[in-house]
Amino acid sequence: MGHEGPYLQLRPLGGGREWDADPARLRLLGPAELLSARVAEANARSRTGLSVGDIRGSPQADRAEEDAP
Repeated sequence: MGHEGPYLQLRPLGGGREWDADPARLRLLGPAELLSARVAEANARSRTGLSVGDIRGSPQADRAEEDAP
């Protein structure tokens, strides 16, 4: 997310084209909206073949880095 003049530039979680948003009209996500967005992101990741171990900061990725020579 960036800004251009008085507007924030937003992009969909799954990627795509940015759009300008008036900061006065934005609000934080509610718990259900946040959960829905995270589930959608996890589902998209599963379709591309990434696993939890491929995500930086996951326990599986951290163990793999420790085991690497």
